[in-house]
Amino acid sequence: MRVSLVEQIHLQGVVSPELSGKRLDQALALLFPDYSRSRLQGWIREGRVHVDGKQRKPKEKVWPGERIVLQAVLESVDSCQPEAIPLDLLYEDEHLLVVNKPAGLVVHPAAGNWSGTLQNALLHHDPALAGLPRGGIVHRLDKDTTGLLVVARNLRTHKRLVELLQAREIKREYMAVVNGLPAAGGTVDAPIGRHPVNRVRMAVVASGKPARTHYRIKERFRNHSLLDVQLESGRTHQIRVHMAYIHYPLLGDPVYGGRLKLPSGASDETIKLLQKFGRQALHARRLSLVHPVSGQAMAWESPLPEDFSSLLEGLRQDREEHGT
Repeated sequence: MRVSLVEQIHLQGVVSPELSGKRLDQALALLFPDYSRSRLQGWIREGRVHVDGKQRKPKEKVWPGERIVLQAVLESVDSCQPEAIPLDLLYEDEHLLVVNKPAGLVVHPAAGNWSGTLQNALLHHDPALAGLPRGGIVHRLDKDTTGLLVVARNLRTHKRLVELLQAREIKREYMAVVNGLPAAGGTVDAPIGRHPVNRVRMAVVASGKPARTHYRIKERFRNHSLLDVQLESGRTHQIRVHMAYIHYPLLGDPVYGGRLKLPSGASDETIKLLQKFGRQALHARRLSLVHPVSGQAMAWESPLPEDFSSLLEGLRQDREEHGT
């Protein structure tokens, strides 16, 4: 079932001296900041914007005293339906939500997962989110990655959060367990794109988009390492791809992790623990940003999920049993 949501928009403004000589699309972006410049340009081309009663092109200049009228229809067509799925909300106000996502929850509908997603849950929590792209979700976590996501609750906040992400002003910090023992922390600076053969996978490819991942060693075990990881960009599967690229893939990663590696002489209990950890060991533990409306600096932290904590306890016990 597809749902069509229609909002009639009628806005007016007068060109001030500060906007004199600017392009029409630039002036609209300043007059009506709730809407992206690309959307405003589209409305101009569709003839939905009049300056002193006449249509103009996006690049034409405007002058003081001219009256701008915008009449448009904002339509959202979506197949995503509200579902009563529990949400772990760490923060909520009229502008945004911060969600602590569990393992196994897909962020938004896609092939093979048309229901039971975080977006379905968000629409049940706040039906008004149906009027926003992807229910207000501005960034994502993989299905089996746990931790923090920020969600916009209105168009103005959505636009601003996207701008903050693009400017790398939303800080996302992760904890990851990798196979192997890196000598030291570092930075992986390598472009990521679709794998040239397996289109389901991502890979480091020359034609990919720029991607940079910073990591430092938090704790060492006998055959694994706990890392603090920070993203400077946000490509699909970025941490998973970058760590595999430098030959320290995430423990439990079913796509990029390769064969399970066991510490030599590990107990049956440790072997069972590692074999049962059936997802990539990755947790989005901290999220920080400047609130897009209030301007207040804010940060949230998510406790480690139970399976991740048990994994670390088991690796520590294995280390102690072998005196290393």
